[in-house]
Amino acid sequence: MKKYVIVTDSCSDLEKVDRERYNIEYLKLHYAVNGEQYDADLDWQGLSFEEFYGIMRKGDRIITAQINTTEYVMQFEKFLLEGCDILYIGCSSALSGSVKASTVARDELLQRYPDGKIICVDSLNASMGLGMLCIVASKLRDEGKTIEEVATWVEDNRRYVHQEATPEKLIWLKQAGRISASKAFIGGLLNVKPIIISDVNGANVSVEKVKGRTASFERIAQRFKERFVNYPYQMIYFVHGDCIEDVKDLAKEVEKVLPEEAKNIQINIRKLGPAIGASCGPGMIGLYFFGTEETYDGSKE
Repeated sequence: MKKYVIVTDSCSDLEKVDRERYNIEYLKLHYAVNGEQYDADLDWQGLSFEEFYGIMRKGDRIITAQINTTEYVMQFEKFLLEGCDILYIGCSSALSGSVKASTVARDELLQRYPDGKIICVDSLNASMGLGMLCIVASKLRDEGKTIEEVATWVEDNRRYVHQEATPEKLIWLKQAGRISASKAFIGGLLNVKPIIISDVNGANVSVEKVKGRTASFERIAQRFKERFVNYPYQMIYFVHGDCIEDVKDLAKEVEKVLPEEAKNIQINIRKLGPAIGASCGPGMIGLYFFGTEETYDGSKE
């Protein structure tokens, strides 16, 4: 079987320890702040994790830019020249144009490298939801699955990934155009904390509103209990936007409701990377796991 690489992007929030353990490559999105351009580096080269979120806390907006087609061509070609096929698992097309740009690059390259193979998969997820799909893809590759078999698994299982997230403040979601100014203002006055999931289309949508930070953690734990199943390759990841004590508090709430068959599953905490963090802001917390099939369609609300 021909060797193939698993490639994702900055939206996966896979830290170095994960990428090295599972042999996953990633391409970097970009962001700009105060006229300075940076790569959305998951190892925080350039701006540090604390500097990044400190800038947002001061009120400066961080604007992200996706990977363009030319960059995909350059990066994909490097792997093809090394004799590898490519499985690219990208951020949800409902949130980013990355997958579309990658397919344009794929079509261009396969005209020049007809013996190569490039498969681009829309994960319908972001952050560690995307990251978990990449991790399982790596495990399947290690088990000897072909690139086609792994791509099919991701497409068949991407709607079983659950995201349960909540922001500390709504102002950054407003700045990123995710919610209206009026909703951010009223929500701030009332201390409302939305519960944000990734719906059946891969869009981030608010499905519940809870009053207070502690109450939002308790509700997320209950939603986890209602949706968690003993899924193959099950894992549990938390991400946070520079609020480590808060994410530990959420993890404690989730641990209280862990079913017996999940007691041996490792609880992992990761940093919310710059590509996603620029929209969510400091204080955002997310929980990711495999569970019941997601069927909620936010476009119908």
